[in-house]
Parts: sequence; C-alpha cells; structure tokens
Amino acid sequence: MRQRRWAQLALVPLIGSTGLVASVAPAAVAAPAASAAPATATAAAPPDLYVSSTYCSRATADGSADLPYCTISAALAVAQPGQTVLVQPGSYAEAVTVTRSGSSGAPITIRAVNSQGGFVRLSAPAGSRAFTLAGVHDVTVEGFSVRTSGPAESVLVDGAARVTLDDLTVRPSTGAAGVRVTGASDGVTVSRGWFAASGAPGVVIGAGVTGAVVTGNEFRGGLTVDGAPGTAVTGNTLVTGCATGVTVTGASTGVAIRNNIVSTTDLSGATPAPCADPAAATAITVSAASVPQSAADHNLIDPASGGTLYAWGDATYTDLAAFRGATGQGAHDIAADPKLKPEQGTERPWIALDPTSPAVDSADATAAGSGPVDMLGRPRSDAPDVPNTGTGSGYRDRGAVEVSSSMPINGYGSVSRKVGGGPFDIVARADVSYSWPVETVAGTFGFRHPGDNFYTVSGSPVHEETVRRAGQACVNIYVSYDGYRTISAFLPGLGGCVVVGAAYNPVTPTRLLDTRNGTGVGTAARVAPNAEVTLPIGSIGGVPAADISAVVLNVTVTEPAAAGFLTVYPDGSTLPSASTVNFVAGETVPNLTIVPVTNGKIRFRNTSSGSVHLVADLQGWYGGTGSGFKPLTSPVRVADSREGTAGPYPPDSARELDLSGRVPAGATAVVLNVTVTAPTANGVLKVYPGGSLVPIASNLNFVAGQTVPNLVIVPVVGGRVSIYNQSSGSTHVIADLAGWFGGAGSGADQTYVPYGPRRIADTRDGTGLPSRPVGPVDPNAYIGVPWPATIQQCCTERVTAVVTNLTVTAPTKAGVLIAYPSSASRPTASNVNFVAGETASNLAVTRISPTEGLRLYNQSSGSTHVIVDQAGYFIAPAS
Repeated sequence: MRQRRWAQLALVPLIGSTGLVASVAPAAVAAPAASAAPATATAAAPPDLYVSSTYCSRATADGSADLPYCTISAALAVAQPGQTVLVQPGSYAEAVTVTRSGSSGAPITIRAVNSQGGFVRLSAPAGSRAFTLAGVHDVTVEGFSVRTSGPAESVLVDGAARVTLDDLTVRPSTGAAGVRVTGASDGVTVSRGWFAASGAPGVVIGAGVTGAVVTGNEFRGGLTVDGAPGTAVTGNTLVTGCATGVTVTGASTGVAIRNNIVSTTDLSGATPAPCADPAAATAITVSAASVPQSAADHNLIDPASGGTLYAWGDATYTDLAAFRGATGQGAHDIAADPKLKPEQGTERPWIALDPTSPAVDSADATAAGSGPVDMLGRPRSDAPDVPNTGTGSGYRDRGAVEVSSSMPINGYGSVSRKVGGGPFDIVARADVSYSWPVETVAGTFGFRHPGDNFYTVSGSPVHEETVRRAGQACVNIYVSYDGYRTISAFLPGLGGCVVVGAAYNPVTPTRLLDTRNGTGVGTAARVAPNAEVTLPIGSIGGVPAADISAVVLNVTVTEPAAAGFLTVYPDGSTLPSASTVNFVAGETVPNLTIVPVTNGKIRFRNTSSGSVHLVADLQGWYGGTGSGFKPLTSPVRVADSREGTAGPYPPDSARELDLSGRVPAGATAVVLNVTVTAPTANGVLKVYPGGSLVPIASNLNFVAGQTVPNLVIVPVVGGRVSIYNQSSGSTHVIADLAGWFGGAGSGADQTYVPYGPRRIADTRDGTGLPSRPVGPVDPNAYIGVPWPATIQQCCTERVTAVVTNLTVTAPTKAGVLIAYPSSASRPTASNVNFVAGETASNLAVTRISPTEGLRLYNQSSGSTHVIVDQAGYFIAPAS
C-alpha cells in the first residue's frame, strides 16, 4: 500500500531537464583519503584470538570472532604478547605445545570460555600430554577441563618462568600426575584447579623449581613438592582417601604450608571412616632436609582417619599440642571435622564447606598466594554468625572454597556509554549487592550481544567494550555462582541497551557508482523499471566496511525514461517505504543521503515504469573515530549572491566562501543547504574544500530557470569552502549554514545514529500525525511532527538533532518548506524550494530536543502535501 502511495507522488508531472551537463569520467572505487585526519589514537592492544570447534572454518580462519580458528594450536602459532586466545565451548582433541612467550606485563593468555554455552574440554591423543609449556615465559592457561591417557602427566611445565595454570580441571590416567612443574622453572602458579589423580599426586613441584605457588586448589589425592625451595602451598583442599596429603621431600627449604584443609579419611563407604592402614594416611609430610625456614600454620586437618597429622623432619605427631611443642609450628592449626559437603558438579567438580565448618572465617589472609576470591571466583565473605579468628581481613576461610551469601546480586543490570570514552565505547554492569561483607566485588559474569555466537566471561560485574557500529547496542548479562561449573546454575535476564553514535569522516568527493560507464557495478547499463543495483562499499581509507556505520552519498538520477522515485537503503534489509530522490521523465535530480552500512553493501531501487541511470558520489562516512557534530540553533544564511554587488556566479567560475567567522578553527567540515536559483543555462554546482582542485563529483544539477536546493557536507580548509558554477550560463547561489563537524574542542561533540530510512510523517494518509486531519498543509501554515516514540524509549535525554529527507508533493503554488524546532522562531533559511505541481525533496539537519518536535512551515500561497523520511539523529556525549 505504501508503495502505491509513493507511486502516486512520483508520477506528479515535474519540470523537464536535459540531464547532466558533462559526461564525467569514473573514479576508482578504492578508498578515498580523508580530507581531515581524525585525532591521533594511542596504540591499540592486540586483538583477542578466537577458537571454536563449532563455528570455525579451516580455509578462511583468521582468529576473529567472525572467522575463529578451529584448533588451539592454530591460534597459538600466531599469538603475540598481550593477546588472549579465547577458546569457546566444545571438545578439542589435540596435544597443545606452547612455544611462544609473552612479556612482562603482557602475557599470552589461553582461556577456556566456559559459559552458558557449555564447557571447554581438551582430550589429548592417547599417550600425549594436554599442555606442554617448555622454555617459555609469561603465559597463562585458564579454565580447561583436561583428560589424558597414558603414563605422562596431563600438563608439563618445564624450564618456564612466570607461568600460571588457573582454574583447570585435570583427570590424568591412573598412576599419572595431573601437573608436573620441573626443570629450572621459576614463578609458576597453580591455582583454583581440580585435580583428580589416582595413584599419583595431582600436582608435582619438582627439583630445581623456585618460587612456585600452589593455591586455592582441590585435590582428590595428594600434592608433592620435591626439591623445590620456597614453594607456597596455600588454601588448598585435599581429600585423599587414606593416602598422604601434602608431601614435601628433597631439599625443599622455605616451604610455606598455610590455610589448607586436609582430610585423609576412608571414603570407600557411605560416610568418611578411619583408615585400615592409618600409617599411609599422613596429612602433611615435610622431610628433614626441607624443614629449615619452612612453616606450617592455619591448616585444618581431619583426624578421623587415625593417621598422623604431621611428619615433620624425623618425627611424627598425632596431636597438635605435641607438634606445636616440638616444632613451634601450627600455632593456629585445627584438628577437627572440616565438614566438607559432598562433591558437586560433573565436568568441573568442587567440594564446598558447610557453614558450620571450623574453616570459616579463620584463615591467614597474609599467607603467600592467598587471594580475594575463592576457587569458584566468589569473594571472601564475612559470615555474620561466625567470629573472625583469622588474620588480615579476619574472615577468609581455610581451604579452596569460601562460604558466602547465597544471593550476591540484586537481579538488575545496565548498559551505558563510557564517560570520556570513544563514540563506540560502552559499559555493561551487573548490579551487585552482597548481603554479607566482602573483601571485593567478584563473581563470574557472562556478557553477550543478542545474536552473537560467543560470550565474554569475566570476574568483574563491569564489562567495557568497543562496539563496531552506531545504533542500539544491547548486552545480556548472566551471573554464575559457581564459576560455570554447573552450566544451568546462572541468573539470566539482566542487561539492557544503549544507543551509540558515530563520528564523521569527510573525504574528497569520490565517484562510487555510475551506471553510464559501469563504475561500481562492472557493466554500463541502465537500471530497469522496478529493479535494483547493489553497490559494494568495501573499505574506505583502510577502514573495513564492518567498521563503517553509514556513508554519505550525493545520489543523482539522470536520463529517467519515466517518472518515479529512487530508494537507497542497506543491503540485507527490507525495502523501506521511504524515498531518496523523486524524478520525472528526462529530469536530472540529485539529493544527499546518509545510508547505513550493515553488510558492506547498499542497494538502489528504481521504483518507476521506466529505466534510469544512477550516479553516486561518496562525501564521507561515519564510524568509531572522526569528528563530532555541532548543530546551530537555527540555520544561518551565509551566502546569497542576489544581495550585494558581486551578482550571480559567472559561467564556469568559482567563488570562495569564508566561514572562519562562523565556525571555530577546529571545524573539519560544514553542513550547508545550498540552493541554485535563476540559472540562465543548464549546469552543475560543485562545493569543495577551499583551495582544493575542482572535483569530478557534483552536488547540484540544474536547468535554466530552475530553483534547486541540496544539502552539502563539505570539508573546510581554514574555514573556507569553494563553490564552482560549471555552466555556460550564470546563476545565483544561496547557502545556509546548519552546523559543523570538528573535534570536541570546537564544541562539536555530538555523534550520529543511523535510523532509517523510515517514514515518520505523511500528510496524505496521516502517518505520524495523529493530532491533525489527513490533508495538505494550508498556505503559510505549519504542521508539527512529534518525535518518534521508538527513539524516545532509547535515548530521549541525548537527542540533539534529527536528519530527515523532506518531500513536498502536489503543491498548488510555488514556495519553500522550512524545518525548525517547535520551540524556536521560524528562520529565514529554507530547506525545500518548489513550484506548482512539482515533487521536490531535500535532506535536512534540524536541531531538536526531547521536549520539542519538528515544525514544518509551508511558506507559499498554495497548499501542499509534505512527507518526512527519517535518516537518523544526533546525540549528545555521555555524561
């Protein structure tokens, strides 16, 4: 139905035209250079590398989220210092050998992104290790569920430095160790993992290793330190089943064993029981050669097995009093039932504490390796009914898992623009409010844009990111209470949306499309009736199309065989009811348009019973960097050749327009509504940066006696622009300034949101005008166009200007249409010039605010219908 209405509008007879004055040679579609460089940016961090066994393509993978690698090894082959390899949920059958190193402060991180989408499972081929890190430094491995078969350990760290193995779940073969750290390794940390070794230690810190830390882990089995001085064993939970817990052998001097829970009871029955051979169930063993400078304290040992609590040097101790008296160690140790809960989870298990456990609020917070979060990523919490007997904060729990409040979040979230950030920088927040005192705000939070394949998982409730396009950015926020060890145990439904705007980048006008010679489409051919052509945008100035929110095009219809209208819109979207250029047979008509770019292509639809030729000249583009916008309260007339002594523009001549007194020194481009009136011959008008060469592209096409307006966004050089009359006759030129682009220092801090093309008002059928009867606008009268409710819902407080294509159709007399905010006085500047019976349109940028609407004044002695198609709007910066 809307197409039929537009057909009626397009078929109104218009004054004829002879087409473009000169045949214009095509320009390359390659990226044009920006005429005003954006602000200098600091060097960006290396991008993350994505790995997905589900969404990858081996032939085209480049490690981006769109084209992830299929294997972990493929990503590690190219990983650089500071990069994170994000391994998405799925099963990976490979042996991963890390050969590349990070640097101090910029490690290479290999992260398994366990999330609502599932776990990351790494199953090494038979007889192979899952991870080998030999001779590397500054590498972190996080979150993997590892399974191996064969006699070798699952993970080997050999001769490495500053390596962290965090949050691993390791299941080696029977008799094989889970993790072995050996060689001259230094500064290796094994933290917050689950080790289910059988017949061998879960972790072995071997001879020659220095400065190792084993902290916050849970073991179904034991832990061995063999000839590794200075190792810290802190805050682990060991459940051994009648086997030794912590074993320190060789000359491991200076070992610190603190805050651990060790239970060596018999687990073969329904409940823990004494061991048949208590001699094999020693909780903590430290050899005589390892005793010097070593320390043990704040450990909780379950005596129910009947085994020895400590074998310290050459003596064994079955009670703490004797141990303390003989060694001076264990002053804050406890021998009691730790009250461990049954094992929870399957792929990534854990063992929790009962709230009545003596481990609660009794640990040494100053112990080496003790951190503010537990194995599950939860914060250290102060249980309100338990006395604080620990050191430091006083309320850290012993062992790997903290007892915490059950509901650490209010159930709300928000998404906002980042204050002081770039145009596309946003912040998503989960509203965290703990019922118990905590040391830090922590948890496991998942963030994902609707429709994305992958989650971002973080230990912080605040997530910052830079989106790629302007428009509405929505983020769903998820909260897990167990570090995604149980996939279903999370709280969804949080999050929100925010609207972000793009900055403008003016370019030297460049021809992208000309169907007369095949520019942009490959073959010279007219566009058939009711047919379309598709124009690939590609990259502009080295910026890929994926990072371009919209392009500014001057679109010209020439040599139309019949009346009709042209619609320019994003490829991949539904054909809108809006129009871009209206024309009649034989007429050449230009109009500026701003078109969203969603998939790197835009479409041109010829809605007409006749064929046409199309020309499109790139004027600029919107993206994440560039210039902001400053609209004027009302347009200001800055040039009118009908006034003064200069007179009309002579044939084939240019004049310079000095706007330095109108715009600040930091302005990079200006928005002008330029009108040609009373031309004595056919021609084109070109508006371009002052002092530059006359471009190929044109802005206005006109015929003798015609009045034609067109919006122009043109770069300025020293506040100057040039206007060239390419015609054999003279013409008058009028220019009205609507605003300027520039840096924040120039006051131009507003950004553009593409939101169209979409029809928001039509007097022919009452669209968008519920308070007035259907019908034309009376002579010398106005209509009010309320601000679209859909925009009010997303960014009411920040809207500063609206971009619309204004169309006048079926006017009974000549006149002009003036657009202005309803709270302002009507300006003298006009937007659309028309004559009786003519359909005319022009793009307009009008300052507006959330408390006012758009007012359209018909300055004419006759009535006319008016149509408003929205292209987008500008928003103020985040505050």
